[in-house]
Amino acid sequence: MRGVTRAGPAGAWQAAAAATLGAAAVLLTSLALLPWEPLAVLDRSTASGLHTAALEHPAPTRTMRVLTDWVWDPWTFRLLLAAVCVRLLWRGERAAAYWVSGTALVGAGVQQGMKAALGRERPHWREPVASAEYSAMPSGHVLTAALVCTVLLWLWWERGTPVTSARWRTGLGTAAVSVLGVAFTRLWLGVHWLTDTVVGALLGTAVALASAAAWAALRRAERLPGTVSG
Repeated sequence: MRGVTRAGPAGAWQAAAAATLGAAAVLLTSLALLPWEPLAVLDRSTASGLHTAALEHPAPTRTMRVLTDWVWDPWTFRLLLAAVCVRLLWRGERAAAYWVSGTALVGAGVQQGMKAALGRERPHWREPVASAEYSAMPSGHVLTAALVCTVLLWLWWERGTPVTSARWRTGLGTAAVSVLGVAFTRLWLGVHWLTDTVVGALLGTAVALASAAAWAALRRAERLPGTVSG
C-alpha cells in the first residue's frame, strides 16, 4: 500500500480497543433487552422528554429532519467512503480500497443481522414527528457514522498524520460532532431509544477498529522475512 508511513504494532491496540467496545456493546444490549429497570427508565425518560420538545419546537424539528435525512444520512456517509475508495484506486492502492469497501460491507452485515436478531421495537407516539422502518437496535444511522468516521481517521493516522496537528484535531472534532449529532437527531425525532444510539456508536467503532487491526497485522505479516509473495 503506497503512501503509508505508520502501521502500528501489528494492530494490537486496535484489536484491544475493538474487543473492549464490542464487549461494552454486548453488555449494554443485554441490559437494555432484559430490561434492566434503571436503564429502561433512562431510555423512556430521554425519549419522552425529547419528543415533547420536538412537538413544542417545530423549527428545530424540521432542521433535525434535514440533518438526519441528508447531511448525516447513512447513504451520505457511504458515498463519502465510496469517494475515498475511488481516490485510493486512482492512486493505485487497490488493496486499501478493497479493505475500505469490505469494512463497510461487514458493518452493514452486523447492523442488519443484529436488527433482525433482536427485533427491538421503536418508540411509539400518538403524534409522531418522523417515522423509521425495521427494528430499533442498533441505530443504523449512528453505526454507519461511527464506522465511516473511524475508518477515515484510521487512514489519516496510518499515513502518519500527527495527532497533535490541526488537521487531526479538525478531523477528530468533525467525527465526534457527526456521530453525536446524528445520534441526537434520531433521539429528537423519536425513532430510537438512547441505548440504540450508544450501541450503534460502540459497534460501528468496534467493527472499524477490528478491521484496522486485521489490516495492520496482514501488512506486517507481508513484511516478515521468508514471506512468500506473488
